Amino acid sequence: MSTTPDVPYRLEFSVEVPGTVEQVWDAVATAKGMSAWFLSTELEECVGGALHFSMGPEMGSDGHIIAWEPPRRLVYQEDWAAMMGREPDELSPLTSEFRVEERAGDGCVVHVTSSGFGRGADWESEFWDDMGTNWLPFFDNLRLYLAHFPGQAATPLEASTLHPGDAAALWSTLRDSLGLGAEGDMIEVRGMSGTVERIGENQALIRLFAPVPGLLSVYTHAMGEDAAMASVRASLFSADAAEYVQREQPAWQSWLQETLEFKAE
Repeated sequence: MSTTPDVPYRLEFSVEVPGTVEQVWDAVATAKGMSAWFLSTELEECVGGALHFSMGPEMGSDGHIIAWEPPRRLVYQEDWAAMMGREPDELSPLTSEFRVEERAGDGCVVHVTSSGFGRGADWESEFWDDMGTNWLPFFDNLRLYLAHFPGQAATPLEASTLHPGDAAALWSTLRDSLGLGAEGDMIEVRGMSGTVERIGENQALIRLFAPVPGLLSVYTHAMGEDAAMASVRASLFSADAAEYVQREQPAWQSWLQETLEFKAE
């Protein structure tokens, strides 16, 4: 017998960002914009339009748009049950809303709300706790994108490797290997130079200057009870970015794997 999930969950926050309403809308409500600071995104710009966020090889989230009010409001739903491998009637859709509000003087405020209904299981509470922790750092990417690369399409670079152990221990090793200091420090990473913009729990964000400008995220996250994933993800913005990725992405993958394997020995 089908039943209706009745335990409410909600995540709500606001972020101040530079840019005009139109620039911010382009960043948070188009495939080109969201792919530049969030995840690789496919999005049909209309009510009922399909939506897909790519989270890696054969991993992603599908949904559709339920409100489309440019340049102020976007609401979409994702199939939370399918995302988590649950029965269709066990969880409601995951509903997210972006509202763009012009700020007096300069810039805008983006109001973000995500909500859903479940059964009250322990894993659901953990999902929402992790969602806030994992989602909020992306909005630092959004601020930097709007400040330095507004309207530009990104060329992505990604590398990741799975290792035994926990995410915190893997991050400690990765942070030492990168030579990460404090926020605001200059850094050299595999021939790329930039500024450390954020260091958080198991993750860091670097704004790159050369040889190609962009945003570089380095992070680890748990994969079950006894393994963790280490990942590098960059959004690059220049005419030379595609050539750089074609040449250097395999080298990033090798560097990540060999560095962590060496440290583990």
